[in-house]
Amino acid sequence: MNIFMICPVRNASQETVDGILAEVASLELAGHSVYYPARDTPQDDPTGLEICKTNRRAIELADEVHIIWDGESMGSIFDLGVAFALRKKIVPVVGRFPAMSRAKSFQNMAYTWQEYGAG
Repeated sequence: MNIFMICPVRNASQETVDGILAEVASLELAGHSVYYPARDTPQDDPTGLEICKTNRRAIELADEVHIIWDGESMGSIFDLGVAFALRKKIVPVVGRFPAMSRAKSFQNMAYTWQEYGAG
């Protein structure tokens, strides 16, 4: 299965990066092909447009989109919107994604999307 990993790249803490690397390694060890933007998308784009286009293409090719989010990464929210627009199956990574909250939130939307689909 082809998996795109939405996750923080810029300004990610070492703890977050370690968690991402562990998840990517686990998925690849299980035989999946994982697109990890920090590794697979050139990050030297001065405006970010090429990064967004490259990630969009990789999301288009993915069977599933897994998400690790620190609650702050704007790039992750952007990629989440791309995945939503493309109606991709989403999988919030347990233990690496914020828990449900009582208020309207991106994490509540993602868990609902996981359960019911992007429609």
